[in-house]
Amino acid sequence: MTNIILLGPPGAGKGTQAKKLVESRNMIQLSTGDMLREAQASGTEMGKKVAAIMAEGKLVTDEVVILLIHEKMSAGAEGGFIFDGFPRTLAQADALATLLEEMGQSLDEVIELQVEDEVLVDRIVNRAEEARAAGLPVRADDNAESVKIRLMEYYKKTAPLLGYYYAKGNLSAVDGLASIDDVEGSIAAILDK
Repeated sequence: MTNIILLGPPGAGKGTQAKKLVESRNMIQLSTGDMLREAQASGTEMGKKVAAIMAEGKLVTDEVVILLIHEKMSAGAEGGFIFDGFPRTLAQADALATLLEEMGQSLDEVIELQVEDEVLVDRIVNRAEEARAAGLPVRADDNAESVKIRLMEYYKKTAPLLGYYYAKGNLSAVDGLASIDDVEGSIAAILDK
């Protein structure tokens, strides 16, 4: 069983690679957004709490997200877990480390999908234009200006995690601009070493 974090700016391909790992290694993707939506729709006590917080337009606290992660991890996973969208801050990284320790598990790899900002902005904007042309739904903020704002948020809040995990000795990097198959191969090489 392997537990990993995929790090990288918006549009770097984390979701695509997480899906590949789910298929090839029987891992479970723990996407914060998906877990919150699922909890909100569940009708459980936790779900009602999440729904109330989100209805007020507030951000769900780290404690609630950790509880959701604990709930998901308690169900087990043959291949391990992929943390996608969490942690985003150093406080969340510490909370995750504490949770894993309490559950007798470890964080095996943190994989950064490295990309150049200009290429990333072009990738997201082009992808949005292609989706619009095909009549597919597109994020309202998939435009150059919004993407640059999202990148700044990433660098302010999430980029410090790179130093944090480098110091812990489990950070690896792959070229996020390579083909999907090449990125998948690079990730596999890291996980199989």
